[in-house]
Amino acid sequence: MHDHHSHHRGPVALDRHDHPHDHEGHDTDHPLGHNRPKKTAQWQVPHLPDGAAGQSPPELQDLDLVEQSFVESFPQASDPSSFLRLAGVPFVGVDATGRRLHLLRVEIESLTDIGSVSPLMGGHGVRYDPLPARLVSQRPRLGFIYHDGTGIVSLRFAEARALADESAPSEFAIENGRTG
Repeated sequence: MHDHHSHHRGPVALDRHDHPHDHEGHDTDHPLGHNRPKKTAQWQVPHLPDGAAGQSPPELQDLDLVEQSFVESFPQASDPSSFLRLAGVPFVGVDATGRRLHLLRVEIESLTDIGSVSPLMGGHGVRYDPLPARLVSQRPRLGFIYHDGTGIVSLRFAEARALADESAPSEFAIENGRTG
């Protein structure tokens, strides 16, 4: 452990000051503003509906993390129906256009990207390259399969949660062996 004086730039180049630092356990090259608390990094931004550009509402800022937790926990849930209710996924929902949807299935798929394709010059054909092991990526895909009275509709996590919930509470009580 050692103390020394470090020169750090503030917001203005003339705003320099000396202060001691304890550098045990880390290097002495600090980026500008290293004393500030770090904001949680989030690499994925939820896909917002068309026309909803700009700042995402607070309830969507960590939606990718909530979705990841759902994917990890749903397959082990002892009561999948209750898990869906806790997650805010309606069994019967109405979308923004007024279409009534009935939940049939939850699908969790595992995807592994092992190659890439690039178009050739002139637009005739493609070049295929297998990815090196360090670039192979695995990710889950979560889907909620509803029926709208005429056919199957697949929704993403945020879309399913955005449905107006029209599930009848009595349906759940009967389904779980309770009455009243």
